[in-house]
Amino acid sequence: MTDGSTSILLEAGIRFKEIQRKLNFQTRDIAGCLVTHEHLDHSKAVNEVTRAGIDCYMSAGTKDSIKADSHRIKTVKAKQEFTLGSWTILPFDVQHDVSEPFGFVLKNKAGDRLLFATDTYYIRYRFNDLTHVMVEANYSTRILDKNIENGTVPQIMKKRLMRSHFSLENVKDFFRANDLSKLQETWLLHLSDNNSDEAAFKRDIQSVTGKPVYIA
Repeated sequence: MTDGSTSILLEAGIRFKEIQRKLNFQTRDIAGCLVTHEHLDHSKAVNEVTRAGIDCYMSAGTKDSIKADSHRIKTVKAKQEFTLGSWTILPFDVQHDVSEPFGFVLKNKAGDRLLFATDTYYIRYRFNDLTHVMVEANYSTRILDKNIENGTVPQIMKKRLMRSHFSLENVKDFFRANDLSKLQETWLLHLSDNNSDEAAFKRDIQSVTGKPVYIA
Protein backbone atom coordinates (compact mmCIF):
# COMPACT_ATOMS: atom_id res chain seq x y z
CA MET A 1 0.00 0.00 0.00
CA THR A 2 1.09 3.57 -0.60
CA ASP A 3 -0.12 7.10 -0.04
CA GLY A 4 1.91 8.30 -3.01
CA SER A 5 4.81 9.21 -0.76
CA THR A 6 5.68 6.11 1.29
CA SER A 7 5.04 2.48 0.32
CA ILE A 8 4.52 -0.18 2.97
CA LEU A 9 4.22 -3.94 2.55
CA LEU A 10 1.40 -5.48 4.55
CA GLU A 11 2.47 -8.99 5.60
CA ALA A 12 5.11 -11.29 4.15
CA GLY A 13 3.05 -14.40 3.54
CA ILE A 14 4.10 -15.18 -0.03
CA ARG A 15 7.53 -15.69 -1.55
CA PHE A 16 9.39 -12.45 -2.20
CA LYS A 17 9.72 -13.29 -5.90
CA GLU A 18 5.93 -13.36 -6.10
CA ILE A 19 5.74 -10.06 -4.21
CA GLN A 20 8.15 -8.59 -6.75
CA ARG A 21 6.05 -9.85 -9.65
CA LYS A 22 2.83 -8.47 -8.19
CA LEU A 23 4.52 -5.08 -7.76
CA ASN A 24 6.10 -5.15 -11.24
CA PHE A 25 9.47 -5.39 -9.49
CA GLN A 26 9.01 -1.90 -8.02
CA THR A 27 10.13 -2.89 -4.51
CA ARG A 28 13.13 -0.63 -4.02
CA ASP A 29 11.06 2.13 -2.46
CA ILE A 30 9.24 -0.03 0.10
CA ALA A 31 9.85 1.65 3.46
CA GLY A 32 9.00 -1.37 5.58
CA CYS A 33 6.84 -4.44 6.09
CA LEU A 34 4.22 -4.93 8.81
CA VAL A 35 3.77 -8.50 10.06
CA THR A 36 0.71 -9.27 12.18
CA HIS A 37 1.70 -12.72 13.49
CA GLU A 38 3.79 -15.82 12.90
CA HIS A 39 1.52 -18.08 10.84
CA LEU A 40 3.24 -18.83 7.56
CA ASP A 41 0.58 -17.25 5.38
CA HIS A 42 1.63 -13.99 7.02
CA SER A 43 5.35 -14.46 7.74
CA LYS A 44 6.71 -17.02 5.26
CA ALA A 45 8.90 -14.54 3.40
CA VAL A 46 10.20 -12.49 6.32
CA ASN A 47 13.79 -13.70 5.83
CA GLU A 48 13.62 -13.00 2.10
CA VAL A 49 12.14 -9.56 2.68
CA THR A 50 14.85 -8.60 5.17
CA ARG A 51 17.56 -9.93 2.86
CA ALA A 52 16.14 -7.57 0.22
CA GLY A 53 16.95 -4.69 2.58
CA ILE A 54 13.42 -4.10 3.87
CA ASP A 55 12.81 -3.72 7.61
CA CYS A 56 10.03 -5.88 9.07
CA TYR A 57 8.00 -4.61 12.02
CA MET A 58 6.31 -7.04 14.43
CA SER A 59 5.74 -7.85 18.09
CA ALA A 60 8.47 -9.42 20.20
CA GLY A 61 6.29 -12.51 20.50
CA THR A 62 6.04 -12.85 16.74
CA LYS A 63 9.79 -12.38 16.33
CA ASP A 64 10.49 -15.11 18.88
CA SER A 65 8.00 -17.47 17.25
CA ILE A 66 9.46 -17.17 13.76
CA LYS A 67 13.00 -17.27 15.18
CA ALA A 68 14.08 -14.28 13.13
CA ASP A 69 17.42 -12.71 14.03
CA SER A 70 18.12 -10.23 11.24
CA HIS A 71 19.03 -6.70 12.26
CA ARG A 72 16.18 -5.65 9.98
CA ILE A 73 13.60 -7.21 12.31
CA LYS A 74 12.19 -4.31 14.32
CA THR A 75 10.06 -5.12 17.36
CA VAL A 76 7.29 -2.70 18.23
CA LYS A 77 4.89 -2.54 21.15
CA ALA A 78 1.12 -2.38 21.30
CA LYS A 79 -0.27 1.15 21.66
CA GLN A 80 3.14 2.75 21.04
CA GLU A 81 3.28 4.67 17.77
CA PHE A 82 6.22 4.62 15.38
CA THR A 83 6.90 6.34 12.07
CA LEU A 84 7.63 4.99 8.62
CA GLY A 85 8.14 7.78 6.13
CA SER A 86 4.88 9.70 5.82
CA TRP A 87 2.96 7.18 7.95
CA THR A 88 2.48 7.15 11.72
CA ILE A 89 1.63 3.60 12.77
CA LEU A 90 -0.14 2.41 15.89
CA PRO A 91 0.10 -1.32 16.64
CA PHE A 92 -2.69 -2.75 18.78
CA ASP A 93 -3.25 -6.17 20.28
CA VAL A 94 -5.83 -8.50 18.76
CA GLN A 95 -7.18 -11.92 19.70
CA HIS A 96 -5.86 -14.97 17.82
CA ASP A 97 -4.36 -18.38 18.63
CA VAL A 98 -0.74 -17.22 18.39
CA SER A 99 1.84 -15.65 20.68
CA GLU A 100 1.41 -11.86 20.32
CA PRO A 101 -0.69 -10.83 17.29
CA PHE A 102 -1.14 -7.23 16.22
CA GLY A 103 -3.42 -5.10 14.13
CA PHE A 104 -2.26 -1.72 12.87
CA VAL A 105 -3.72 1.74 12.35
CA LEU A 106 -1.81 3.83 9.82
CA LYS A 107 -2.33 7.57 9.48
CA ASN A 108 -0.69 10.35 7.49
CA LYS A 109 -0.80 14.13 7.27
CA ALA A 110 -3.18 14.00 4.30
CA GLY A 111 -5.86 12.68 6.65
CA ASP A 112 -5.82 9.05 5.63
CA ARG A 113 -6.43 6.69 8.53
CA LEU A 114 -6.29 3.00 7.63
CA LEU A 115 -7.12 0.12 9.96
CA PHE A 116 -5.54 -3.22 9.06
CA ALA A 117 -6.59 -6.30 11.05
CA THR A 118 -6.63 -9.92 10.03
CA ASP A 119 -6.81 -13.26 11.82
CA THR A 120 -8.64 -12.14 14.94
CA TYR A 121 -12.00 -13.02 16.41
CA TYR A 122 -12.48 -9.76 18.30
CA ILE A 123 -11.20 -6.18 18.32
CA ARG A 124 -11.77 -4.59 21.70
CA TYR A 125 -10.72 -1.07 20.76
CA ARG A 126 -12.74 1.72 19.19
CA PHE A 127 -11.30 4.02 16.55
CA ASN A 128 -12.15 7.51 15.34
CA ASP A 129 -11.85 9.06 11.88
CA LEU A 130 -11.15 5.83 9.98
CA THR A 131 -11.02 6.48 6.23
CA HIS A 132 -10.12 2.97 5.07
CA VAL A 133 -10.61 -0.42 6.70
CA MET A 134 -8.95 -3.70 5.74
CA VAL A 135 -10.41 -6.36 8.01
CA GLU A 136 -10.90 -10.10 8.11
CA ALA A 137 -14.38 -11.50 7.52
CA ASN A 138 -13.62 -15.20 7.59
CA TYR A 139 -16.97 -16.94 7.98
CA SER A 140 -20.67 -16.58 8.54
CA THR A 141 -22.08 -18.39 11.56
CA ARG A 142 -25.19 -19.23 9.54
CA ILE A 143 -23.19 -20.78 6.70
CA LEU A 144 -20.86 -22.58 9.11
CA ASP A 145 -23.77 -24.11 11.04
CA LYS A 146 -25.36 -25.24 7.79
CA ASN A 147 -22.10 -26.86 6.67
CA ILE A 148 -21.75 -28.63 10.00
CA GLU A 149 -25.32 -29.89 9.73
CA ASN A 150 -24.63 -31.15 6.20
CA GLY A 151 -21.43 -32.85 7.33
CA THR A 152 -19.17 -30.84 5.02
CA VAL A 153 -17.40 -29.18 7.97
CA PRO A 154 -16.52 -31.09 11.17
CA GLN A 155 -18.12 -29.83 14.39
CA ILE A 156 -14.69 -29.40 16.00
CA MET A 157 -13.88 -26.64 13.50
CA LYS A 158 -16.54 -24.34 14.92
CA LYS A 159 -14.83 -23.89 18.28
CA ARG A 160 -11.48 -23.16 16.64
CA LEU A 161 -12.96 -20.63 14.23
CA MET A 162 -14.86 -18.87 17.00
CA ARG A 163 -11.63 -18.46 18.98
CA SER A 164 -9.36 -17.42 16.12
CA HIS A 165 -11.18 -15.73 13.24
CA PHE A 166 -13.61 -12.86 12.67
CA SER A 167 -17.15 -13.87 11.80
CA LEU A 168 -19.30 -11.73 9.52
CA GLU A 169 -21.60 -11.07 12.47
CA ASN A 170 -18.74 -9.78 14.65
CA VAL A 171 -17.37 -7.66 11.82
CA LYS A 172 -20.76 -5.98 11.47
CA ASP A 173 -20.77 -5.31 15.22
CA PHE A 174 -17.25 -3.87 14.94
CA PHE A 175 -18.36 -1.39 12.29
CA ARG A 176 -21.44 -0.39 14.27
CA ALA A 177 -19.26 0.35 17.31
CA ASN A 178 -16.80 2.60 15.48
CA ASP A 179 -16.79 6.09 14.01
CA LEU A 180 -17.55 5.74 10.29
CA SER A 181 -18.14 9.42 9.58
CA LYS A 182 -15.04 9.66 7.39
CA LEU A 183 -14.99 6.11 6.01
CA GLN A 184 -14.37 5.91 2.26
CA GLU A 185 -14.09 2.17 1.60
CA THR A 186 -13.67 -1.26 3.15
CA TRP A 187 -11.67 -4.27 2.03
CA LEU A 188 -12.71 -7.66 3.39
CA LEU A 189 -9.85 -10.11 3.88
CA HIS A 190 -9.32 -13.82 4.49
CA LEU A 191 -12.74 -15.14 3.48
CA SER A 192 -13.14 -18.87 4.05
CA ASP A 193 -13.52 -20.99 0.92
CA ASN A 194 -16.33 -23.04 2.47
CA ASN A 195 -17.96 -20.86 5.11
CA SER A 196 -18.41 -17.52 3.37
CA ASP A 197 -20.32 -15.93 0.51
CA GLU A 198 -18.51 -13.04 -1.19
CA ALA A 199 -21.61 -11.39 -2.65
CA ALA A 200 -23.57 -11.66 0.59
CA PHE A 201 -20.65 -10.45 2.73
CA LYS A 202 -20.09 -7.47 0.47
CA ARG A 203 -23.78 -6.60 0.51
CA ASP A 204 -24.09 -6.97 4.30
CA ILE A 205 -21.07 -4.81 5.16
CA GLN A 206 -22.04 -2.20 2.61
CA SER A 207 -25.47 -1.97 4.22
CA VAL A 208 -23.82 -1.24 7.58
CA THR A 209 -21.18 1.23 6.37
CA GLY A 210 -22.93 2.86 3.44
CA LYS A 211 -19.60 2.87 1.58
CA PRO A 212 -18.01 0.72 -1.16
CA VAL A 213 -16.83 -2.74 -0.10
CA TYR A 214 -14.22 -4.81 -1.92
CA ILE A 215 -13.05 -8.40 -1.50
CA ALA A 216 -9.29 -8.94 -1.35
